[in-house]
Formats: sequence, C-alpha cells, structure tokens
Amino acid sequence: MRRPVVGIATQTLPGKPGGELPNCWIMGQRYVEALRAVGGIPWLIPLLPHDPDTMAGIFDRLDAVFLTGGVDVDPSRYGEDRHPKCGTTDPDRDAVELMLLDHAMSTDKPVLAVCRGIQILNVARGGTLYQDVAAMVPAALKHDYFPTPDRPSRSFLAHEITVTADSQLGEILGEPVTPVNSMHHQAIKDLAPGLRATAFAPDGIIEAVESTDHKFLVAVQWHPEELSDSQPGMKRLFQQFAAAA
Repeated sequence: MRRPVVGIATQTLPGKPGGELPNCWIMGQRYVEALRAVGGIPWLIPLLPHDPDTMAGIFDRLDAVFLTGGVDVDPSRYGEDRHPKCGTTDPDRDAVELMLLDHAMSTDKPVLAVCRGIQILNVARGGTLYQDVAAMVPAALKHDYFPTPDRPSRSFLAHEITVTADSQLGEILGEPVTPVNSMHHQAIKDLAPGLRATAFAPDGIIEAVESTDHKFLVAVQWHPEELSDSQPGMKRLFQQFAAAA
C-alpha cells in the first residue's frame, strides 16, 4: 500500500547577527514522528509564498495537510489591530498555510490541525481569534501551560474537554469527556462559517472544530501528538487522519 504524503508548513527561525546562524525554516520533531508512526510520509514545506509555482508543485504532490502549533497568527489576517498581548508572528508561515488550506479544501484533501492550526483554519474560513485569552476572557481558565524548567512536560493534562458525540472527533475519541494538555494563549473568538464546534473547555472556549462540507477536516486546540503514546483516542486521531489520506 502506498504511504500518504502529508505536508507540514515550517516556521521561520531568524538568523543571528554576524552569520553565526543563517535564516532557517524549522519544525518540531514530535509532529513528524506522530505522522510517521501511523504510516504517513511527512513532507516539511519551505515558506515560499512569493513563488506560487513552486508552492503549487509541492501541493500537487501532497495527499493531506497537517497544521501544527507555533507562533501567533497575525491579527491583520482577520481585520484586527495588534493587541499588546499578541506575540511573535510569522507572515510567511501565515501566507503558506492559507495557501495550503485553500488547496486542500478545493481538492477535498484531508486536513488535521492542532493548536495554532485550529486558529489559522478558523481565520482562513472567515473567523476571528482572541489575541490573548487571559486578557480578553477574564473568566477563562488558565490555558497557557507552556513548559518551564520546573514543569518541562508537554503532556501535562491541564483540563478536561467535553466532546460532541455525533461528530467525527467524538467517534474517534470514543469518550464524551477527556483530559488534554494546553499550551496556547490565543483561541477561536468568532467561529467561521462552514465550521462546527465539536469540543469545549469547561469555560466555554472552543477546543475542536470540524468542517461541515469536507470528508476529513478536524482541528483541535490541544497537542494530541504529545498524548498519542498514552491515550488511545489521540492515537486513533492520527490513524484516522492517515487512513483518510
């Protein structure tokens, strides 16, 4: 059986002055390993938004798209001024991921999105984001459990989510309530047309969405790649994505 090729956009790592480190494109190894473990062939995509011919050549070779975590989506993409709590952005990554999504949705190729991925998906479809949950939703839980020297684990289970039973995600996870990790400070504000919210944190923050008109387009706010070795439902999420691809 031919293994599916799954595209993953990279992220810009600026070089250091003096040429010690040139400009780089990077991506976390755990994303790659999670895809490889279920039979996918991960393809790391350079950020070349100003070379549409090269981008089109890459996109045509993909069977699916995986949108990963990373820096904040530039608020200009959803028509807002930058909030003081908005963090680092990567305009080239925004542009390439929007191109990737346009290609995937126009050809109905499977999409799995995590953390930043759910946010750029919502923006691509016409939605908006809370630029900082703590500042803009005072009653919200703490969602930004980023690793620290004292708590380095990316698999820390920060809170539970409630999953809609009659959804793709509900069928995959097989549990109405499940604990998840949480490493984000932005989240969906206005849900985009064509997307259905399918999981929520106890404070009402949207934790998962899926498309109402595509075969497989599932996005979650947590990091399932960090939980796929310990939670069978998270492993099934990657398995079903690979099967769809």
